[in-house]
Amino acid sequence: MTNGSIMPINPKDTKHPELRTVLLFCLFVLLLMVAGCGEEKTPGTDRKADATADAAPAARRPREPLPEGIVWQTNDTDPVFASPEAVRGGTLHEALLSFPLTFRTVGPDSNSSFRSAILDNQLSLVGIHPNTEKIIPELATHWAFDPDGRTMYFKLDRRARWSDGHPVTADDFAYTLDFMRSEHIVAPWYNDYYSREIERVIIYDDHTLAVVAARPVPDLHLRIAFAPTPEHFYGRLNDDFVLAYNWEIVPNTGPYQISDFEKGRRVRFKRKENWWAEDRRYFRHRFNADTVVFTVVRDFNLTWEYFKKRRLDTFALNLPEYWHVKSRTEVVEKGYVERIWFFNDTQQSAQGLWLNLDREIFADRRVRYAFAHAMNVEKVIDQVLRGDYYRLEHGFMGYGAYSNPEIRARRFDLGKVEALMTEAGWRRGADGIWTRDDRRFAVEVTYSLEEHTPRLVVLKEEARKAGVELQLRRLDATAAYKKVLEKKHDVAWMGWSTSLRPQYWEHFHSVNAHKPQTNNITNTDDPEMDRIIDAYRNSLDATKRAALSRQIQAKIHEIGAFVPTFMVPYVRQAYWRWWRLPEPAGTRHTGDLFDPFGSATGGLFWYDPARHAETEAAMKAGRGFEPVTRIDETYKMPSLR
Repeated sequence: MTNGSIMPINPKDTKHPELRTVLLFCLFVLLLMVAGCGEEKTPGTDRKADATADAAPAARRPREPLPEGIVWQTNDTDPVFASPEAVRGGTLHEALLSFPLTFRTVGPDSNSSFRSAILDNQLSLVGIHPNTEKIIPELATHWAFDPDGRTMYFKLDRRARWSDGHPVTADDFAYTLDFMRSEHIVAPWYNDYYSREIERVIIYDDHTLAVVAARPVPDLHLRIAFAPTPEHFYGRLNDDFVLAYNWEIVPNTGPYQISDFEKGRRVRFKRKENWWAEDRRYFRHRFNADTVVFTVVRDFNLTWEYFKKRRLDTFALNLPEYWHVKSRTEVVEKGYVERIWFFNDTQQSAQGLWLNLDREIFADRRVRYAFAHAMNVEKVIDQVLRGDYYRLEHGFMGYGAYSNPEIRARRFDLGKVEALMTEAGWRRGADGIWTRDDRRFAVEVTYSLEEHTPRLVVLKEEARKAGVELQLRRLDATAAYKKVLEKKHDVAWMGWSTSLRPQYWEHFHSVNAHKPQTNNITNTDDPEMDRIIDAYRNSLDATKRAALSRQIQAKIHEIGAFVPTFMVPYVRQAYWRWWRLPEPAGTRHTGDLFDPFGSATGGLFWYDPARHAETEAAMKAGRGFEPVTRIDETYKMPSLR
């Protein structure tokens, strides 16, 4: 997901390509091995018999009359992005670096990366088109906005069904509020969000409802168009929820469902026969694999060996070493495995060096600017990253009109460092490091990924030429995360996950400064910044919000507490040639070309049995094919062309 070392992660976020390589390992090593390895499980076998003994569904909720004058909207005209050549069949084999501690998506131990495989098979009321970013149907076929700015109406698809055959109704959305607000799920964040941000769900009939936000908010559909919860399955919750549902296979609405699993070893998903939405415009020709199997391979390097031996079907090659060196192997050179470099145009992680402004050394803006000019990011890109990565100009690239194209990151410049530090009253010491009042310009950089050490070593060596000493401090992921959130760092080497729109209040508003456990890790405390952020949060006008967003980015650059480093606006993958991809291979927002489930960008690939047989025969005979490396620049960022 990011090249940084500390990553508050949106579980459904797949836009950042290193999520499926080294960083995925760092996330999973935090999980403990579960008990009962090797025990075969099928859906329903672990559920406590008494967990829902009194869990009869609530009485039918009252219906209200539908207001007059509602102007219904839909979207059945945006371009489709799947290939009509796609056919169904085959089994996709993927790797897990650790088995999840639970299949619950809320409550203790639920926030593992595997959670996205479950959530991606649960549709929401509406979705976002991955190329146009317009609203498109999911469970709702039509929607409407109330003039109050906080109410949205929905008409459900009457064909929508849970995987156990029950119809999806408006009551399932009302039940979501009961479920998410319940103390029994042991999920304080969800308790708070669904209580504070969502006021209520109004039911007009079984297939018509409204969701009311607590206050008018911009991009209302991004806040309130949530997924349903199967009331007929859960019923009334009790204190046994966490244990009773730890390994339960909950009914869902998407194309796949877990069919069986073996704790500690594997999880198998099967595509539903006659899925209710398979002929819908934006789902047609997608989700083609019959089966998806996730196998636990606890060592990241071993996954590459599994892939070469055909035990896995795809492998991410985003890391330069894999693309340039390790993929010089027989299966690639003989054309049995194909490679693709697919550029996307999506939100980029705010990756870089985050300065703690509560540290005295960074109180002077000139010193912060000098620090930025002492970071030779371009040399790291050229020498360590083989020129594959791109310079991140600021922390919010890839957000369309919400991004400021005029901002350019400060470049390595010894002359500017000299001028700024001299003006600020610093002098070079005997060892060449800047000093003032017996204080040396030496700061500690906190990070966690060993794979990033070569990058930081180059920065350290180059910074010394500029008179700045970087003291590299690598901690395990948990310790690094804790240190930074407690604001005990000098400089944090890290990146944040993204969302469809830039988020500023959490990271740059003074209300979150000078206190632990907030995301304002720079302790930015600027009245003008607060004013613009407040205006951005309160504005309901998209054009004004985009303009305010660009102003905020300019202000962040002016303050100089964030030094942007790299971005990876593409995905590189290797795959056995019997898997096929459309043309173009993905969408603007694709972060994984072989994502099997994602409702927005997943399931575009398909299995070709004829090519499989052809490949097997060629391998047996020692024959090869022309090597294939495909470079797809259809959605390459305009600024990079």
